[in-house]
Amino acid sequence: MNRSHLARALALGGALALFLTACSEGGRQQEDDAPAAAAEKTMTAVMVTHAGPGDTFWDIVRRGAEAAAERYGVDLQYSGDPDAARQSQLAQQAVDQGTDGLALTFSKGEAMQGVTQNAVDADIPVVGFNGGMDDALDYGAFTFIGQDDALAGEALGDLLTEQDLTHPICVIHEQGNVGLEARCAGVKEKLPDTETLYVQGTDMTQVSSTVTAKLQSTAAADVVIGLGAPFTLTIVDAVEETGSEAQVASFDLNADLAQAVADGDVLATVDQQPYLQGYMAIESLWLQHNGGFVLGGGQPVFTGPAIIDQDNAADVLTGAQDGIR
Repeated sequence: MNRSHLARALALGGALALFLTACSEGGRQQEDDAPAAAAEKTMTAVMVTHAGPGDTFWDIVRRGAEAAAERYGVDLQYSGDPDAARQSQLAQQAVDQGTDGLALTFSKGEAMQGVTQNAVDADIPVVGFNGGMDDALDYGAFTFIGQDDALAGEALGDLLTEQDLTHPICVIHEQGNVGLEARCAGVKEKLPDTETLYVQGTDMTQVSSTVTAKLQSTAAADVVIGLGAPFTLTIVDAVEETGSEAQVASFDLNADLAQAVADGDVLATVDQQPYLQGYMAIESLWLQHNGGFVLGGGQPVFTGPAIIDQDNAADVLTGAQDGIR
């Protein structure tokens, strides 16, 4: 995915926003009819994610999806499981039950290939979101909503370069997750001395001890990168406990991380705006179901990367505290 695709996808997202605004302003009767349509439940949709226990990122995705479901009258069923085989099983159950639309993450894309094809064969539209952009589109999703993780990694790499940082440790909390691997690869594209460190994301004690051991054995490390807010906050504590002078940077956001950026404890974070991902995934299924609309025109619709640093953290802090950033 090149930068021209990025610009085109962002333009498509802007066009959608203008379209929806125009529809909402087209007459008072349309606005008044929205609650009645929502109460009628116009369609069913199933969302299956690779959410792990305790990862607050997915709470934000779910809030966005539920807000869209309420707005458009969608009977939404949400589930998440870090195991790829289980994700596929949950999706197949939805296909077998004849759902009207399916929203899937493709963090381990090959596991979702078969069930995506089964959905397409059953005339059930599939939207991919959050992870596995290329796989989602290759396997039959009509659009993808999220960010290009490699470009997001490069964006953070550029920022670290501006800060004269040269030796990052990029901490991956789920081995085999293509999006997380792409983020670290993007950073390494800009900073060749980047090292990758694998931790067990379901065990924060292990995350802390592994990062601590790595810092103690890698004197040259000058920044540690967490790939999700809860993991980054654990990394902040580990850096402090070791007495390391390494800075901390991050991907994604929650209220505590936004505050840490505002306070200067975290240099910056790359936000992919998960609320938008959840909302637009369900919205795109509703548009497909009601008019055959294809959001993105065959190209992904990007919700990031959005760099948040100390200069603008206050602007998103309230949204983060409200659970939508």
